[in-house]
Amino acid sequence: MTAGDATSWPLLAPAPDGPPVVRGEPSFSVVIAAYQAESSIGDALDSVLSQTVAPLEVVVCDDGSTDGTAAVLARYAGRIRVLWQPNTGEAAAKNAAVRASGGEYVVVLDADDVFLPQRLEALRWAAAVRPDLDVLTTDAVVEADGTPVRNAYHAGWTFPVEDQRAAIVDRNFVFGLAAVRRERWLEVGGFDEALSRTTDWDFWMRLILSGSRVGLLNVPLARYRLSSGTLSSDRVRLLRGRVAVLTRAAGRDDLSPHERATVAAALRRERRDLLLREAEAALRAGGRTARRAGARVVVVRGVSSRTRLSGVAQLLLPGLLLRRRVRRAGGTVEIGAGLRVSRPDQPD
Repeated sequence: MTAGDATSWPLLAPAPDGPPVVRGEPSFSVVIAAYQAESSIGDALDSVLSQTVAPLEVVVCDDGSTDGTAAVLARYAGRIRVLWQPNTGEAAAKNAAVRASGGEYVVVLDADDVFLPQRLEALRWAAAVRPDLDVLTTDAVVEADGTPVRNAYHAGWTFPVEDQRAAIVDRNFVFGLAAVRRERWLEVGGFDEALSRTTDWDFWMRLILSGSRVGLLNVPLARYRLSSGTLSSDRVRLLRGRVAVLTRAAGRDDLSPHERATVAAALRRERRDLLLREAEAALRAGGRTARRAGARVVVVRGVSSRTRLSGVAQLLLPGLLLRRRVRRAGGTVEIGAGLRVSRPDQPD
């Protein structure tokens, strides 16, 4: 489905508590955190300023950039508001921009992404027909180094309409370039500035668990642009962030038994994935660290037999660089570097 008349776009959302009440047109402030964004911030701003429905304002917080970001922002003088702060982090910059804004809703735009022309029009329509929703987002086209790859929402990352409380403690299902009721943003304290990773998941979790609900306009109305550097980012640090967020959630006293079981299962899953990623990094490094990593993989519960075989091989052959993905061939498993070992169900 392509962009068109906003009233024709499908809105996925939990059922309203009562008959929907259509309200007047709400106001939207677009907030952008910019750090070393000289090469991308112009595209982001152009995409906002060319919307079919203009925002109330565009507020950019320059988070202590030392490149040419300030010079690019100066070219938009009179059309945007610019804040400046010493480099404190993306979460702090977004919070500062929200505090300085005046719209009923704040719409997040990252400095390296862009909105398609009718995104604010669609969000305004959705907010008017479903004023009970505190968070609204849209689908997006994911691009890798300028090449479209897929939509943000797909078979492996779906948008839940029912039981969003349990869904959010299982995984982050909210596409981050979302419109959020400003009052609710401030009520829950915005992004946690102490977190360096997964701040968005923590934020959506706090919003939803404290009563907010999320709606999705199921049509791609943004371009979510990834670079090679982004794609190869530190997976271990990301997983550590996820574990920290889930550990915090597990300590809440307002979870139902089902929600508590869901977050416990998610925490086990992320801890296991973190263990394997840490082991993978150690295996690449070799030496004693690799042998310890191999031992952890062998004993951890829930690890597949293929991954466990990788750990056994590292214990037997210290220093061998193991690949995480292994290929089954006949009665053997190829672990990498030409090494084959018998499958557990095959004789040696």
